[in-house]
Amino acid sequence: MAGPLAGVKVVEMNAIGPAPFAVMLLADMGAEVIRIDRQQSGFLNGDDSVIGRGRRSLVIDPRKPGATEVLLTLIEGADVLVEGFRPGVMERLGLGPDVCLARNPKLVYGRMTGWGQTGPLAPVAGHDLNYLAITGALHAMGHADREPTPPLHLAGDMGGGAMFLAFGVVCAVLEARRSGKGQVVDAAISDGAALLATLFYELKQSGQWGERGSNLFDGGAPFYGCYTCADGRFITIGSIEPQFYQQLVELCGLHAPLFQAQWDRGLWPQQRQQLEALFRTRTRDQWCELLEGTEVCFAPVLDFSEAPAYAHHQARGTFMESDGVVHPAPAPRLSRTPAQAGARVRNGEHSLQILRELGLDEVAIEALRSGGAIR
Repeated sequence: MAGPLAGVKVVEMNAIGPAPFAVMLLADMGAEVIRIDRQQSGFLNGDDSVIGRGRRSLVIDPRKPGATEVLLTLIEGADVLVEGFRPGVMERLGLGPDVCLARNPKLVYGRMTGWGQTGPLAPVAGHDLNYLAITGALHAMGHADREPTPPLHLAGDMGGGAMFLAFGVVCAVLEARRSGKGQVVDAAISDGAALLATLFYELKQSGQWGERGSNLFDGGAPFYGCYTCADGRFITIGSIEPQFYQQLVELCGLHAPLFQAQWDRGLWPQQRQQLEALFRTRTRDQWCELLEGTEVCFAPVLDFSEAPAYAHHQARGTFMESDGVVHPAPAPRLSRTPAQAGARVRNGEHSLQILRELGLDEVAIEALRSGGAIR
């Protein structure tokens, strides 16, 4: 069954970082993607990677004679172009927004960068942690007695970057179908990560957010956080609402007066100390036997090897396997036009097929090959 983006044609200029992940989301939802690959593969951004699934691949060097015109011909028939280079790179290749929109006025031109297309930092290098650092979000992550904790690339590259790029592209495609006009989607990781922190800015301005490690959602509250068990593994407790907290008290035998004052912040350090000692008395699996499936808001902390085998994930098919590689399945789930993970591809696997579909004959293809544009 075709996904909800069936019929949407995407040209992806392959890059590292969140842009390939955003395009994977579009491909999972049924978009037809042609990825423009380099002669040499980058870091997990193509060439048989899971994130590179669901595309066709054309290896062509836009710096070589004739290549730019081939790419513009391809873009003429596309709904979306996605690129993840530094500002100005596509313009130097002759593939900037002005040129592409002149050839295809309905084109949605998606641009993925760390700092954005404008601003004093736009031209300089950076990585996920740097982009997250200027939003205020990184400063709030971790323990009070040490430096902030890097949260993998989830809050920056993938959440603040890829998800917002995909969202912006779909929004612009819907608008283009109504207006007949394309536009540029300037997706910056620093913008998206800042927006993800909206709740915490609201809490800060209402006086409900203090120093790192002292708050409700950052481990300051003893009833919301991670704990170490007797076997060195970990569990999570999220008993925020009074009825959930009461179940925690009852099931764990927390009947001392100390635990009757859930919201007395002055008691939180002492409560946490006692909970730490309590949770070290049993293994993670023993705590699962007592608390899993209750209203405590409990879950074990699983590693990347354990998570795919977890019963809930097994029941929902949250993970899948392809060619011996286990990885997350597409999300979210649509009832009538569900997403589907496409096949992994190797760079250049479809080059000749795509060039012939564009109308190039063997003489033109050989000219591109002899000029170094294609292999």
